[in-house]
Amino acid sequence: MEHNTTENTVANPNDVTLDKVSTSRFIFYVQLFCILAFMLGGCYNLYKHHYPGKPDVAVPESTLYNPKYK
Repeated sequence: MEHNTTENTVANPNDVTLDKVSTSRFIFYVQLFCILAFMLGGCYNLYKHHYPGKPDVAVPESTLYNPKYK
């Protein structure tokens, strides 16, 4: 008994498994979106955790490079 599967299938022009150009274009745009999302996320994370600047710390005068003694 021979099974023929082509009798039960319907040709779907929107099927991505049949259209290689459409599939590769879709994968390209997904990769582009992922790379862009990771870059923007990384830049935002670097901005969020950036160095706030030189803190204003009180340094005793006896510990300076040229110490001042009383």
